[in-house]
Amino acid sequence: MDKGIYCLVFKNPACTIRIGALGDLTFPAGWHIYIGSALGSGGLQRLRRHISLARLHDKRPKWHVDYLLTNPDFSLRYAIYAVTQERAECRLAQALIGSGVPDFGCSDCSCPSHLFYRQHNPGEEIIIAFQKFSLIPIKTIMSS
Repeated sequence: MDKGIYCLVFKNPACTIRIGALGDLTFPAGWHIYIGSALGSGGLQRLRRHISLARLHDKRPKWHVDYLLTNPDFSLRYAIYAVTQERAECRLAQALIGSGVPDFGCSDCSCPSHLFYRQHNPGEEIIIAFQKFSLIPIKTIMSS
């Protein structure tokens, strides 16, 4: 199974969502980028799990991002991923840093966040960030 890193790109209206132990979080309308890794034994199967959860909303949330994937206000528009054995998600988070949700998705590292807000579609920005680290970005379209 291929391993790698990925960005989930959501579009959402202004909303408030309860995110597990983080509590009620208010999200501005726009786009949100979640950065994750798929370096465990299941590899990029993790990305497929996220996509399935966004389509079916059929599981209880386990991780922070699951609360977005199962919430009807958050629409998973696409994912961008790269096959790699490197632990590059924190470097990617640093490259995409901006308005972030403190402590979101980064309980296993020292990053301030792995979820970032943009007013406009961040696709090109994400592709450039992947390329900056010599990663070959692959885009998967979810919905329009």
